[in-house]
Amino acid sequence: MSDPLIFDSWTGLGRILLAGTLAYGALVAMLRISGKRTLSKMNAFDLIVTVALGSTLATVILNRSVPLAEGVLALALLICLQYAITWTSVRWPLAESIVKSEPTLLLHGGCFLDDAMRRQRVTQAEILAALRESGLDSPGAARSVVLETDGSLSVVPRTG
Repeated sequence: MSDPLIFDSWTGLGRILLAGTLAYGALVAMLRISGKRTLSKMNAFDLIVTVALGSTLATVILNRSVPLAEGVLALALLICLQYAITWTSVRWPLAESIVKSEPTLLLHGGCFLDDAMRRQRVTQAEILAALRESGLDSPGAARSVVLETDGSLSVVPRTG
């Protein structure tokens, strides 16, 4: 007799292989149909959908009480909702403002904007690291540093 912690049955392994392959294939097909924007790294909303898709896929693969058809429907529902939200936010500014945050200026003209940094929980060290990654050696070498909606820092160097 085997320990269920290590090995339960060959049937369980076969179910995982079959359900995992089919659910993964369905997810890839649905993502290709829904377009590139479905898993973009645009904002926190997109991250939530990405995590929810991963969680749903894992549940379909590992939870015997979730039939494959229900799991694939759950994946399709998440993708359709993501598509509907992004479609709406592109057409109506109010919807976009609800779903997507605005970029935040953190450094301007070589000066750190402490209030904005505090609100966005960004340290001077993080801004200095972004400057170095952009090939700049000091805050004065940058016209500005912006916290983008996807959480990345964009550095705009001074010209001239």
